[in-house]
Amino acid sequence: MNVQGKRIAITGGFGTLGAAVARVAAAAGAHVAAIDRADAAPGSLADAGIATIAGADIADGEGARKAIDAAATALGGLDALVNIAGAFRWETLADGSLDTWDLLYRINVRTAAAASKAALPHLRKSNAGRIINIGANAATRAAAGMGAYTASKAGVMRLTEALAEELKDANITVNAILPSIIDTPPNRADMPNADFGKWVRPEQLADVILFLVSDAASPVTGALVPVVGKV
Repeated sequence: MNVQGKRIAITGGFGTLGAAVARVAAAAGAHVAAIDRADAAPGSLADAGIATIAGADIADGEGARKAIDAAATALGGLDALVNIAGAFRWETLADGSLDTWDLLYRINVRTAAAASKAALPHLRKSNAGRIINIGANAATRAAAGMGAYTASKAGVMRLTEALAEELKDANITVNAILPSIIDTPPNRADMPNADFGKWVRPEQLADVILFLVSDAASPVTGALVPVVGKV
């Protein structure tokens, strides 16, 4: 997994998974820009030499363009985009709100589409452009209360496949990873009696993502890669 010198932009880069991927990538010699809607970045990102772009609404086409352009400027170009921005809600259709379906579409699908569209002019200049999306293993078969979330993540999966076909002759690969439960503080708080050792750690996901960024993954495109740990 060699990502030395790769220029990587990460959306949702201030969150638990995004920040972990950013730090692992930087430690492996990549040049990294973390993009997030939040107004302030964790200090650990700056300490790791990671460029940060705050206050970015990447669900908006123009907002995505400005953020991706800023990342490309900071890095001197772009070789890879990792779309981590996303959200989760659990609610049944009977007792929930239809607004949740719109919210999760906007945060999970539209952000990935808008950021990818904005990144394409930069990725076309790379010798090995990469887009990696975050789907969800739960989207392969939805459970009760998971309709809005898994529908949006299924959209990410179909976006991945369609964009891989669109770009297969442009030297740009497009893949997605499908995590199970990620070992994050919010998930531990929500499921305090679970066996955390069965979950996937953010750093483990980072390793899979960076493999897909690396030159070793150049023949892989349109793949939906389950990363489920022991769940």
